[in-house]
Amino acid sequence: HIGDIMNDYNLKNKVSKIKKREERLVKRSILKNVLKSFVIGGLICAIAEGIYLLFNLNFNEKDSNNYTIMIIIVIAAVLTGFGVFDRIGQFAGCGTIVPITGFANSMTSSAMESKSEGLVVGVLNNMFKLAGSVIAVAIISGVIVGLITYLGGVIFG
Repeated sequence: HIGDIMNDYNLKNKVSKIKKREERLVKRSILKNVLKSFVIGGLICAIAEGIYLLFNLNFNEKDSNNYTIMIIIVIAAVLTGFGVFDRIGQFAGCGTIVPITGFANSMTSSAMESKSEGLVVGVLNNMFKLAGSVIAVAIISGVIVGLITYLGGVIFG
């Protein structure tokens, strides 16, 4: 009986500590966070679309796509280098993780954190550790889509 009473007391003690900790936490507005993410993510996409439309005035569609992606990556990397992208990310949350800008931010942050270890061992090694899984998924996905496309062409002629 004494063991049961002690276990019950410890459980009640833990629950009361958790409740006290939850009371101290700031309540976050989910709707507000979702709206901020949506607006900032949409703004990033609108900027990219504007850049694409400018390139599309002088280049074909394929070149416009490539130049737009390149410019967006450079902008995200430079903003990360100056610490601006992190502040935008703190405000907007997941709205800044539009795939290309989020990836550029991750790569640049990784490079900046490991620059003290040297160019090859630090920067390049840590950048490719991060990018390795992304590159592997891209290659595997490309092979699967290629096989499906090829087999679809063979089967359905």
